Amino acid sequence: MSKGTASHGKKSGKKTHIRCRRCGEHTYHVQKKRCASCGYGKTARLRKYTWNKKNKK
Repeated sequence: MSKGTASHGKKSGKKTHIRCRRCGEHTYHVQKKRCASCGYGKTARLRKYTWNKKNKK
């Protein structure tokens, strides 16, 4: 049998996302160095799409 949960329990201490400097959302990926919400780190323009009604910036 495999260990299962025992190995997965050790993964919880790492931070993948922190607060973004530009938009303030908790969506800045530490390893990728880019924000999933506003696109900071990838582009100078704000990340926004016409299908996204919540994005008002």
